[in-house]
Amino acid sequence: MSSSIDYGNLMHHAMRGLIQQVLTDVAETGLPGEHHFFITFDTMHPDVEIADWLSDRYPGEMTVVMQHWFDNLTVTDEGFAVTLNFGDSPEPLYIPYDAILTFVDPSVEFGLRFETQDGDDSDAPPAPMIVAEDIELPEDDTKETPKGEAEVVSLDSFRK
Repeated sequence: MSSSIDYGNLMHHAMRGLIQQVLTDVAETGLPGEHHFFITFDTMHPDVEIADWLSDRYPGEMTVVMQHWFDNLTVTDEGFAVTLNFGDSPEPLYIPYDAILTFVDPSVEFGLRFETQDGDDSDAPPAPMIVAEDIELPEDDTKETPKGEAEVVSLDSFRK
């Protein structure tokens, strides 16, 4: 038995479950109202499945937008698959929840950022730290993506 409660891992699991539930609802009923998602993920995660040209173009991390056009959204306990359109080229993606770095719904100023804490000198992997925070959005600086095209954005525009 552990000598302490691992709140970091418990929050990590709960927040990934929140993303799973939101995506499950969207897969069943579509995006309600003005909701849309910016999802940043680690393209080097061993279970991420994206086209080679995308991983070559975005080594490390990539942000996708689920808003006007997406197809084949399938949600599982481990991750989700979706087809997005990149310049009139539909591309299937598979993103495990463990690869997600940020999940943002700017329509309601909601965001989750998954970070790992720098560990001490132990060999154990660092515990995840989850920050649920209000995201300061740029003043209507978001450009409208034409229907049928996905947009990769930089999260620098959301940082304070």
